[in-house]
Amino acid sequence: MADIDYRTLGPSGLVVSTIGLGCNNFGRAGTASESQAGTDAVIGAAIDAGVTFFDTADIYGAERGLSETLMGNSLAGKRDTIVLATKFGMDMAGANGPDWGARGSRRYIRLAVEASLRRLQTDWIDLYQLHHPDPFTPIEETLSTLDDLISEGKIRYIGHSNLAGWQIAEAEFTAELHGHPKFVSAQNEYSLIVRDAEKEVLPAVNRYGLGFLPFFPLYNGLFTGKFTREGGPADSRIMMIRKHLLDDAPWGAIERYQAFCDERGVTMLQATFAWLLAQPGLTSVIAGATRPEQIVQNAEAATAWRPTPEDIAAITSFFS
Repeated sequence: MADIDYRTLGPSGLVVSTIGLGCNNFGRAGTASESQAGTDAVIGAAIDAGVTFFDTADIYGAERGLSETLMGNSLAGKRDTIVLATKFGMDMAGANGPDWGARGSRRYIRLAVEASLRRLQTDWIDLYQLHHPDPFTPIEETLSTLDDLISEGKIRYIGHSNLAGWQIAEAEFTAELHGHPKFVSAQNEYSLIVRDAEKEVLPAVNRYGLGFLPFFPLYNGLFTGKFTREGGPADSRIMMIRKHLLDDAPWGAIERYQAFCDERGVTMLQATFAWLLAQPGLTSVIAGATRPEQIVQNAEAATAWRPTPEDIAAITSFFS
């Protein structure tokens, strides 16, 4: 088992591993984890490595809900050993009935949570997250409904994803005003290349003490160290569906970063995890995996190098 660290998620008592497993690849066509056997292998390896935080969403999979379904099958008998997070609020293409875009409404959340509980084969969700802002529903209605679900024991903590800084502040003040449980976490895209969250999202997250959970932290795998200007693994997400990320990458900065890593005897993967986990408010790095060895490598990389503040500043400067 890797020597994984654990942190509390924001202003809560929910303890999660600093390496999380992003479950968006479960049931995704063309991957090793498309099947039940492939999903079982990755989840088993993650649990064996000490990873406790599993993050999915009702929309993940080649068909809506497939990631949750595969996970529900795989986690039978193991549910108490992990922290299970899922999301609601994206377009389920009618799987939860007509929603008219109001996916933060009381009506819709009730339908969505029951469907997720069925697919995940569980009585409760540890972290239930609003996947995307709802432009039609007042945030107070969303918070009120989630409050009820917490009281009923169907969910235990709440988080959000893709909210702007002002929306994070609005949710905080609304919960305070009406006496509802507050969001404990925020999930937004963040990596060495995509740093937009530093402008408003991270200041809001740190102001209100939320736990930050970056998605695409390795920039779709670019910072695994497996890619060069010429390409990378043929079965990787970048080479299969996001080749433009490779073509548009700042290769001058990446190659300077690789030289920096080589000088210190660490891999780019180890250095990137270290940089992320050094950022204020960041609780867990949610990285996807399609094969068991990938999640094991992530778990081992997370504690392999303890950089100095000067190292962190140097890494930041490469991509500033």
